Amino acid sequence: MACFWSYDPISRACQANSSKGSQNLLYIHPKKHAPLPPIPPNLTPRINLVSLALPHVENLPDNAEATTDLPHDKIPYLKIAFDGLQDSLFHFLQSSSPDWIIFDFAPYWLPEIATKLGISGVFFSRLSAWTTTFFGSSYPAMLNGDDPRTDPQHFTVPPKWVTFPSKVAFRIHEAKWFLDLIEVNSSGVTNRFRAGSVLAGCDAIAVRSCLELEADFLRLLEDRHCKPVIPVGLLPPPAQFREGGVDEEWVTIIEWLEKQAQGSVVYIAFGSELTTNQNEITELALGLELSGLPFFWALRKGDGSVRLPDGFEERVKGRGVALSFGLALIMLPHVVDQGLIARVFEEKKVGIEVPRDDEDGSFTRNSVAESLRLVNDGKEGSANRENAKQQMMTLFGDQNISDRCIDQFVGFLGSNRKLHAVTRNDVPTPSQS
Repeated sequence: MACFWSYDPISRACQANSSKGSQNLLYIHPKKHAPLPPIPPNLTPRINLVSLALPHVENLPDNAEATTDLPHDKIPYLKIAFDGLQDSLFHFLQSSSPDWIIFDFAPYWLPEIATKLGISGVFFSRLSAWTTTFFGSSYPAMLNGDDPRTDPQHFTVPPKWVTFPSKVAFRIHEAKWFLDLIEVNSSGVTNRFRAGSVLAGCDAIAVRSCLELEADFLRLLEDRHCKPVIPVGLLPPPAQFREGGVDEEWVTIIEWLEKQAQGSVVYIAFGSELTTNQNEITELALGLELSGLPFFWALRKGDGSVRLPDGFEERVKGRGVALSFGLALIMLPHVVDQGLIARVFEEKKVGIEVPRDDEDGSFTRNSVAESLRLVNDGKEGSANRENAKQQMMTLFGDQNISDRCIDQFVGFLGSNRKLHAVTRNDVPTPSQS
């Protein structure tokens, strides 16, 4: 099995797959070898890291190999570089002859290569089934640009092809951002066409999800695209431990947490894809300060362009931890699918969304502080905390769910080798978009 792109969830999926006895070929860029979590010794014979160097592209920094390395306006140039890997990846796959290749949405040309070489392909979606379904009704519609939603307002309600009750929809500011995202960009190929192409050319769709989280949307995704959909589990990251003992950074964190009242600590993290601006950092920090609650803030390394407000760290000393590395959720969504996740989790009553300006998405320190107090002290907050404890611990803490998903995925791959010869699709070229 060959995996395209070096995303951490794909790495985790490969490791989980290998633990079930499958041989994996994991493709990864040279720079990304070091940051990957170490492969367990018992799995190293089954996982091979293969380096394919990105070609030089004008306007793309030499050290940029992932979207997290770049501002939003430079990401299309990264896609140009990836598109330049077609020949080298073709020869690699030709010589290695994998049974399956797993890819995400960007390499729209990869299913055609897989078809030529008789290799079966899986589209791996890091996004939920509700997000993929919300973005387009079917792959023919995505390829042809056939979407009745042309105005931001159209995206503020669930799409018509969602046939069951749902609150999956954008706010106006999120819809505007999304419409800009799917327009023609500097790579010459729209994101919608890329996604439609891999959905058209794959033999199956693997989703980082599980039936316990979104059974209705997983079934709908399968019905809309007429492809097998296999949830591979949520693939949570491994616990932060090293061989020989506990990670020293975590000793400090654990000691601090043990001094706090149970269920009182606010955890703040935006993930690896978000770049925050100075105003957002300032308002969030001052909102945390106003709330009076203890907090743990996972700041992203390398965000040198923004800084915490003057005197903030001294004023919250003792009740706040800001480090670079089953609670109720206070949701402040920013990019791509985070808004949709917030709607679903609010619908499940496991979190409260911070109020924002509907047009520009801005928020204030007061709205942050009030939301934090509400989820920690109020009656609604108490219900959210209990729901989060029951539902989130089941979803993210139940190893049986994870094992079941991986077993089913491995079983599907083993039972359907060379499926491509039976379910081959004609994948259009960009000129047809």
